[in-house]
Amino acid sequence: MTEPCIICVAITGSVARKSDNPAVPVTISEQIESTHQAFEAGASIAHCHVRNDDETPTSDPDKFAKLADGLRKHCPGMIIQFSTGGRSGAGAARGGMLPLKPDMASLTVGSNNFPTRVYENPPDLVDWLASEMQKYGVVPEIEAFDLSHIFQAVAMAKNGQLPTPLYVQFVMGVKNAMPADRPVFDFYVETLKRLAPDANWCGAGVGRHQIELNEWCIEKGGHVRTGLEDNVRLDRDLLAPSNAALVRRAAELCEKYERPVATWRQTRDIIGLREAEGVA
Repeated sequence: MTEPCIICVAITGSVARKSDNPAVPVTISEQIESTHQAFEAGASIAHCHVRNDDETPTSDPDKFAKLADGLRKHCPGMIIQFSTGGRSGAGAARGGMLPLKPDMASLTVGSNNFPTRVYENPPDLVDWLASEMQKYGVVPEIEAFDLSHIFQAVAMAKNGQLPTPLYVQFVMGVKNAMPADRPVFDFYVETLKRLAPDANWCGAGVGRHQIELNEWCIEKGGHVRTGLEDNVRLDRDLLAPSNAALVRRAAELCEKYERPVATWRQTRDIIGLREAEGVA
């Protein structure tokens, strides 16, 4: 298999704190430095959240703007993907950073359970976020926490709300949502291929499931997400020293399956992204 494998690094998220792992980058400068290291290790997409000084999540567009400026300067060509997830805000605040025109943004097209709450994505909010992404030329990454999300994304693409080819991420291992189960994973991949044959896809495994999802995706021809947002450990006894360490681990799996790690140029071509700003 010679298809390049895209590595996305989810650098911070909204949950993990420095008390969980001191390597979790919180401030904008920490995030830029951590992403730069991950970029050099092979990551071509940075999935971005921002935090307040007390480590709580926020959707503050000013913080997203500072982060994006730093990433464009220190990681030229890297794909910047903002999160519109629900832990950082509610309603229209979740899309308040989209006018900044990142390359991509996450989009969850339906609701599901999380460990202690409902992750609410009502249809009117989903439709509005999708329209804002279209307005500003932002490519959505569909975060599928449930089978229905795959069907909904395909339906939205067919009626013109989402661009094609779709880029779909299977999120597995969240308690009360989609389990990290190999037969389920295989079924999701085959279902997406049946409904949207031209779609690109990747997988994200939460916690201890990160490394197995990385391997399943690489083996089956998809792309991968890693990083301290989803998992702060290398194994049960060892904390991950950096986002770059998790990226290198994914890159080693690419080598095992004889798949080259996608460069940022290859990633832009695979997903159909615009050219990088300020990069020749």
